[in-house]
Amino acid sequence: MSQIDVNSVLSQLRALSAQAAGTTPKASLPASANSPSVDFSTLFKQSIGSVVTQQNEAQTQVSAFERGDPGADIVKTSIAGQKADLAFRGLVEVRNKLVDAYTTIMNMPV
Repeated sequence: MSQIDVNSVLSQLRALSAQAAGTTPKASLPASANSPSVDFSTLFKQSIGSVVTQQNEAQTQVSAFERGDPGADIVKTSIAGQKADLAFRGLVEVRNKLVDAYTTIMNMPV
């Protein structure tokens, strides 16, 4: 994952706020030429895909252990389950932060 340039985000938020207030024309929004182009939706989809992959892998290992497959190991199965759980919890926390940010933005006076 790449780091987000906080100053660039803040300047974009200020420009959007000024535009919403009607004080600045739309053409004056800053173009972030210095920061690399990061598509949030693609990054979020990749994160969800990674979580799904980890959950599928954990489920496969659990199923193999339950069937009694000779290569199934309880330690690897347990670790895979914990990794999948941790990834899912992280994704839920990101979702919660996004919902909080959306709520905060929607409650801002215009």
